[in-house]
Amino acid sequence: MTESVGLDIRAPIGGLFSVLGLMLAGYGAFAGAPTPTDINIDLWWGLVMLVFGISLLIFARRAMKQTDAP
Repeated sequence: MTESVGLDIRAPIGGLFSVLGLMLAGYGAFAGAPTPTDINIDLWWGLVMLVFGISLLIFARRAMKQTDAP
């Protein structure tokens, strides 16, 4: 099994986290309800998910470039 299958799960999962993180951060920025601690959890976790999703997409793209190079 020395051949690569060509399935990199990081790309679809990174896209999913990016979209959901963007939606959650947008919700937290525009419609976030105040909490007793004054921390907008939706905004912060949306940003964390967005950064995680973008990093997965970057790693997937880097891996695709390495496998395409001779």
